[in-house]
Amino acid sequence: MPKAYASGVVAADADAVWAAIRNFNALPDWHPAIATSHIEDGLRADAVGCIRNFQLVDDGPTIREKLLHLDDVARSYSYDFQAHPFPVRSYHATIRVTPVTTINASFVEWWTLFDSESGDEAAMMDLFAKQVFTTGINSLVERFGGSAQ
Repeated sequence: MPKAYASGVVAADADAVWAAIRNFNALPDWHPAIATSHIEDGLRADAVGCIRNFQLVDDGPTIREKLLHLDDVARSYSYDFQAHPFPVRSYHATIRVTPVTTINASFVEWWTLFDSESGDEAAMMDLFAKQVFTTGINSLVERFGGSAQ
């Protein structure tokens, strides 16, 4: 299974960064590629099993993802695709915020494991790691005033 991975250091404490991303329906608030989002069936955005249904900017496709795990102590959640336009299978992603205590900052990492045809693997790794995860992490860096040094 290929793994797409991105990480960054955000100049804010882990609790503040986690508060920004914890809400499974908050992608439009912090990720610039997401236009709109809603949680289906009236469930809470922190209810394991809820489905977020969101549309990418510029009239992009709609994607549905299911919250599989939410851990406030570890400041992480995992989710999978329910409906998507990508040539992948068995997509399972996790985002995690870890404190960097020596500089009162946060280490944010986001990754996915997935299956795809070998001809699609490199393009999907690039898409997820750079266009989705790195873009989102960079947006958090900007939101909190830059990366920690």
